[in-house]
Amino acid sequence: MEPVVTPGLVLKETRYKEADRILTILTPELGVISAAAQGSLRLKNKLFSACGLFCYSEFVLVPGRNMYTVREASVKNVFHGISASIEGMSLAMYLSEMAATLSPTGEEAQRELRLLLNCLYMINENRTDLRVIKAVFELRTMSECGFMPQLVCCRDCGAYEGSAFYLDLQEGHLLCADCAAKAGKSCNLDRGALFALRHICLVDDKKIFAFKISVGSLAKLSIAAEQYALTHLDKPLKSYDFLKTVLP
Repeated sequence: MEPVVTPGLVLKETRYKEADRILTILTPELGVISAAAQGSLRLKNKLFSACGLFCYSEFVLVPGRNMYTVREASVKNVFHGISASIEGMSLAMYLSEMAATLSPTGEEAQRELRLLLNCLYMINENRTDLRVIKAVFELRTMSECGFMPQLVCCRDCGAYEGSAFYLDLQEGHLLCADCAAKAGKSCNLDRGALFALRHICLVDDKKIFAFKISVGSLAKLSIAAEQYALTHLDKPLKSYDFLKTVLP
């Protein structure tokens, strides 16, 4: 079969035999794929630098029965700064596992790849609170997967603004403070968190980090985003438990 040439981000690497790696790669046209990188753990191997974790590379792949084989690979970008802190590395692992779980296989995944690259860049540059990056990825990913919350107004009375709102984590609808009280629910979003929630889910990709949020509102947004994402995942993420020990 003809080789496939595609850019891709290495989400996971698993050692196989003495010097081989099995890679999980997120690509724009093929979605999430598995590929064997033979001999890539040897320092002098031509695949060594381009097949590492979080490497964004150009791959030449040979299709096989169960997975691809990496024939060639050249680095496009490496996020060296991610490993500068255990918090950043743990968050990157969590985002990558979520992307591997939710991104399609054998289908286009350009938006998923662009979002993850954007978030890894923000971790790498260390200019943004890691909790902001985490919330952005969780909410935007769930929205891309068809679980976007109903963000326009209160489900019951139609109120658009207010000092506090309740986000139903299972159903994804909003209730204003008055309607939440009538339903016996405690509000989990303040004004700032609701603004950020709407911004993250609805704006253009290039503007997704272009918002400011107070410490108090970020705390509420972080909890809501995490719980919303975990509620709609089919299975728990292995990276989650460790992430919570370093980034509460």
